[in-house]
Amino acid sequence: MKHYIRHILICGAVLSLSAMPMSGAPDITIKAELDSAYLLMGKRTAMHIEVVGELNEKGEILTPDSLWTDVEVSSITEPVITDLGNGRKELKQDIILQSFDSGLYNLPPVIYYQGDEMAQSNRLALKVIPVPVDTLKTVHDYADIKNPPRHVFDFMPDWATDYGLWIILALLVIGASIFVYLKWLRKGKIPLIPTKKPIPPYELAIKQLEDLKEEKLCERGEEKAFYTRLTDILRVYLETRFGINAMEMTTTQILKALTSNEATRVPKKYMSEILRTADFVKFANVRPLPDDNVQSFRSALKFVEDTKPVEVPENEAADDATSNDDSLKDKKD
Repeated sequence: MKHYIRHILICGAVLSLSAMPMSGAPDITIKAELDSAYLLMGKRTAMHIEVVGELNEKGEILTPDSLWTDVEVSSITEPVITDLGNGRKELKQDIILQSFDSGLYNLPPVIYYQGDEMAQSNRLALKVIPVPVDTLKTVHDYADIKNPPRHVFDFMPDWATDYGLWIILALLVIGASIFVYLKWLRKGKIPLIPTKKPIPPYELAIKQLEDLKEEKLCERGEEKAFYTRLTDILRVYLETRFGINAMEMTTTQILKALTSNEATRVPKKYMSEILRTADFVKFANVRPLPDDNVQSFRSALKFVEDTKPVEVPENEAADDATSNDDSLKDKKD
C-alpha cells in the first residue's frame, strides 16, 4: 500500500513540477545523464544522477518503477556522497534502465526530495533500437533427438553406480575371510602368527613322566590320581606316536592294537602291567603297594624307551634308497 501511495506522490510531483517552474530549493541542483542515447532492445544502460547542494540525511532520489511505458528500472546503485565544504555536499547515484520494445522515449525527470524541498532533473531522450532477426539463418525448427554416447555404467541401476565401489570392497573382504578360514582357521592355525614347533611324542612323554614323578602323588596317598595321570600320558603317546586312538579305547582294545603293531608288539607287556594295575586302582579302589607304584612307573618309562624312534644315518638312508631304486629297475627289466 505504501508503495502505491509513494508512486502516486511521485507522479503528482512530476506533473506539478513540469507544469510550473521549480521553486523553494534554490540551493539544490540535480542533473541526469545517459551513458548512451541509443540502446539495443533488451540491453541495459546507466542513467547517472548528480545532486549538489545543502543535502542532509533525510534527502533521497525518487524514481518510479517505470520511467515510461516500455522503459524499466532494472536496478539502482547505492548513493555516493562527497562533502564539498561550506555545508555543501555532492550525491551521485546510477539508475540502470532496460527496455524490451523499440522506439523513441522521452524520459521524465528524476526528483530529489528533501523535507519540504524538491528538485527535478533535466529531461532525457532514449532511442531503443530493435534487434535484427534473420529468419533464414537464426530461426530454425526444433532439433532432432540425438542419442548421446552411452557407457557401461549407464546400463547399471542407480544403486550399483552409487555403491558399486563399496559392494566390490565388501565382496573382497568376504572372499578373503572365507579363504583365511578354509586355509588356516579351520585347521586351528592363525595366519601371520608363527606357530610353535610341536614337541616330538617321545620327548613330550618323557617330560610328562618326569613332571609326574616330581609331584610325588603316591607319597601323599593319591594313588588314583597317579595312575590316572600315568595312563593318560601313555594314551596320548600312543595316539601321537603310532596313531592309535587310545583315549577312546578300553584296556583290551589297547592291548589288541599294540599286538597288531610290529613296533609295539614286544613292549606290549609293560603296557599290559600298567593298565591292569591302573584298572584295579581306579575301578576296584585297590591300594597298591609302594613297590607296585615304582614298578608301574618304571614300566611306563621302559615302554616309551623301547618304542623310541630310531634315527637312521643319512648315509644309510641314501644307500637304502639307492638299493630300493635298483631293485625296482631289476623288476622292470
